[in-house]
Amino acid sequence: MLIGYVRVSKGDDQNPDLQINALKAAGAQKIYTEAASGGRWDRPELHRALEHARAGDVLVVWKLDRLSRSLKDLLALLEKLEAAKVGFRSVTESIDTTTPAGRMFAQMVGAFAEYERAMIRERTKAGLAVARAEGRVGGRRPKLTPHQQREIVRGIAEGRYTPAAAARLFDVHPATISRLLSRTRGA
Repeated sequence: MLIGYVRVSKGDDQNPDLQINALKAAGAQKIYTEAASGGRWDRPELHRALEHARAGDVLVVWKLDRLSRSLKDLLALLEKLEAAKVGFRSVTESIDTTTPAGRMFAQMVGAFAEYERAMIRERTKAGLAVARAEGRVGGRRPKLTPHQQREIVRGIAEGRYTPAAAARLFDVHPATISRLLSRTRGA
């Protein structure tokens, strides 16, 4: 039996239809789909697909990086499949681990996928460093303006309102007020 596994990155609004159609065309009878990062191990649908697979079955993915972005994890998965006598096939890269050449090629492509991920990480770090050097700060924009922050601290210090009342008044979570007060006490 050919068992398909489809993964799209979480939060990127990716559509899994392309992968699903390719796996159906490749003959997959059962397809497991999820939205999760390829660098994470806790992917429930992947684990369901692995539990469903029996000796003689083949796990099919559209592309190797849909299974894993880490060479270590990819090799661990391939070993797990091999131990269970389950084959692996990648449609895009034409990898089929039921052959010795396919096993070797899967390891080489996995190494390149890991290299690509490391390069992306390095470029991201470099970009963040340049942004910091130019005075730009990443992260979420503050919920409260500097004027609102001063007003909250002064109002609580003068006893005009409690932290909970300030949170309701400025429409923020009480933890936002707590962090603001902690920062001002520490400064």
